[in-house]
Amino acid sequence: MQSKPLAALVLGAVAGLAQAQGNVTVYGTIDEYVGHVRSSTGAHITGLNDGAILRSRLGLKGSETLRPGYDVKYTLEMGVNADTGASAESGRLFDRQAWVGLSTPAGEVRMGRQNTEIFLTGGAIDYTERTTFGSVINTFGVPSRYENDISYRSPRKAGLMLSLHYALPENGGTGATRNNKPVIQAALDYENGPFRLGYAGLQASPNSLTATVQRKVSYHHLYANYKYSAGTVYLAFARSNNSTANANGRNAGTILSNIGSPNNFFAGTDPNAERFYNMWQLSADYRLTPALRVGALAGVIRDTSGGDAGARGANVGAYYSLSKRTTLYSFLSYLKNQDNAGFRFGSSGAPSANLAGDDVNGRSLTGLQLGILHRF
Repeated sequence: MQSKPLAALVLGAVAGLAQAQGNVTVYGTIDEYVGHVRSSTGAHITGLNDGAILRSRLGLKGSETLRPGYDVKYTLEMGVNADTGASAESGRLFDRQAWVGLSTPAGEVRMGRQNTEIFLTGGAIDYTERTTFGSVINTFGVPSRYENDISYRSPRKAGLMLSLHYALPENGGTGATRNNKPVIQAALDYENGPFRLGYAGLQASPNSLTATVQRKVSYHHLYANYKYSAGTVYLAFARSNNSTANANGRNAGTILSNIGSPNNFFAGTDPNAERFYNMWQLSADYRLTPALRVGALAGVIRDTSGGDAGARGANVGAYYSLSKRTTLYSFLSYLKNQDNAGFRFGSSGAPSANLAGDDVNGRSLTGLQLGILHRF
């Protein structure tokens, strides 16, 4: 069966199920923006892109109460390129999430394709929720989800919540495939009044048969924010070696896929795994009116190897709520690459209209986003 008829069949079944059972929720977002990117070379591009803040998606979630305090939960979620109507990731129907879990008084266990704790704590990183052109940490690239993942989330006690993940290597194949390693994650989040503090990180080892570079790939971030009367102040630090070159720029690729595609693992042959980056970011927002919120951000990516492959950036932006579900937004962003760096703007999803190559490597970039987000 071809993918389009299959998708239509599945979505039809989802709609019928949602009508038949009250504990099933169909939900989604549509996020479209006009993005303009200009390089210090003079090159520029303008395009209609999907997902400045929240990638467009369609999902269903539900639960069944087994007895008081014990619930079965599930989520199936597919990404959509709303500017073209195409699936966000070819080869997967539910590319964003596909998991089932059991919630108990002792915590919740989930199994399937899941978002990382790094992704889930995006709202604690900066005022843009770590997704727009202007977020320097997002520009580096953020591990977002992995398949074959078993996770545990504790109840929140005394403000603390612990989360653990283990993405199975599934080593039942032959040859090199049976020597893949798991992706492991840990996170600790603390909330108390206006304060929120936390850590989230992951680590993956190279394939033991193919690896010529034994360095593990890791991503760690720390965050702290403070809510005051009219907004929030955000401070974040991240450290990772998950950056490499591809045809789009010297830092436009990853060693370990951020979305577990084509799989959770990596060969261990990229010497860029030896280069670690430290990232610092400070931002704050301020609510001018009940409908209008403004913010600003500044950050730096430091190449700790001394190879001049870092960057720095800044951003200002605004959100205007037309209703509880619909928001207009605008962001103006700046990014300066060092001589040997090739970072380029990212968003909630990779922009379909972006610069690359010599217009990115060692260059300064300016970006403008004007868009609308609707939740349903």
